[in-house]
Amino acid sequence: MIESLLVANRGEIARRIIRTAKRLGIRAIAVYSEADADLPFVVEADEAVLIGPPNPTQSYRNTEAILAAAKSTGAQAIHPGYGFLSENAEFARTVESAGLIWVGPGADAITAMGDKINARNLMAAAGVPVAPGTTDPAADLDAAVTAAAEIGYPVMVKAAAGGGGMGMGVAADEGALRIEYDKVRAFAERMFGDGSVLIERFFPRVRHVEVQILGLADGRVVALGERECSVQRRNQKLVEESPSPAVSPALRDRLLAAAVRAGEAVNYRNAGTVECLLVPREPDAAGAVPDSEDFFFLEMNTRLQVEHPVTEYVYGVDLVEEQLRVAAGLAPTFDPDALSPRGHAIELRVNAEDPKRFLPGPGKVTTWVEPTGEGIRVDSGYVEGNTVTPFYDSLLAKLIVSGASRDEVIARARDAVAGFQIVGPKNNLPFFAELLENEEFLSGAYDTAIVSRMR
Repeated sequence: MIESLLVANRGEIARRIIRTAKRLGIRAIAVYSEADADLPFVVEADEAVLIGPPNPTQSYRNTEAILAAAKSTGAQAIHPGYGFLSENAEFARTVESAGLIWVGPGADAITAMGDKINARNLMAAAGVPVAPGTTDPAADLDAAVTAAAEIGYPVMVKAAAGGGGMGMGVAADEGALRIEYDKVRAFAERMFGDGSVLIERFFPRVRHVEVQILGLADGRVVALGERECSVQRRNQKLVEESPSPAVSPALRDRLLAAAVRAGEAVNYRNAGTVECLLVPREPDAAGAVPDSEDFFFLEMNTRLQVEHPVTEYVYGVDLVEEQLRVAAGLAPTFDPDALSPRGHAIELRVNAEDPKRFLPGPGKVTTWVEPTGEGIRVDSGYVEGNTVTPFYDSLLAKLIVSGASRDEVIARARDAVAGFQIVGPKNNLPFFAELLENEEFLSGAYDTAIVSRMR
């Protein structure tokens, strides 16, 4: 097993990785910016190194500073968490070139799945369903208009190099497409340094369902169930649950098989997530309802997901430990041929944002009381007295609730939300209290527009 691990991240995910590392007897090393000097992950690490000012470019995205910290502390491996450099293929290559172990998929897999158009084409070749769309970037506006006419409106205009719900727009007709194309292209060039644009069919009513995969050290790829991620604002997730209340056993088999094929197509190793759009069954013009839902490949996240804890509860595994074992060339702790899900789990992303418009609301935490009880877990990045700054993502904590059934989990989640006290920064706990009483959510028959209907 790895003996010393540098965590190239911050906040709750750094604490999460450090917790598993220390349980396994691995020396945990943190890196931090000047803005994060007082946060818990810095204190809880066995060693911590200041790597720069608050600006992420000068700290958490600063490859030279992170590698210098690894060298000075004698780190054997680097875990990137999520965000920042986690899906940066060049960083992965640099880490390995420095003689360190990269806790993540190979750089070639990151590259292959990082471009949405290339990923779509690879998946189609591997027999994974993809939505109607372009197989090459729309080189200019005329090409986009032509493609959209062939695909059929409405269409989604996407930055090919984008991710995390960023760099997307919907066009219902050619006039809207002309506006959205220029907007998305400019955003993509500014944010990703790549203005390539993909045109894809837009489905007004969909569910966002993803499959957790793990590429093992022996070359096999296994799937650890699906997660429902349809409670979103601005195409970014707020709530995830496993298993999905929308997925039948037959559909689950199809989803998991497709996700495994996706991983095998790029020789995937370590943890990753295959994200899909699930199109609910709708009657056709003659009133006939199809036997099963359609699903389409959306993208692949070549890293550990924010919402990984719900899978951990349902499958009884520690995904960070499994990541470390794969990186070290070791077998998993579980039998890949006898994966057995049990119960239900829901994760609520507690953000420093107002619960109505979801606009950021940083500030000093004057009260922080976490809920406790059976089936309650809180992965937090802050404690009382810390200051939530505007420099990073607004995630304060993840409230993860598990139980024998979805109804039991929702009941526990209501109590946990009521018992979670945060004073200082704005937070979205009141939104979750509202959601957990919402009839559409309670029914399980919700889609990605549920938040907009609530607002």
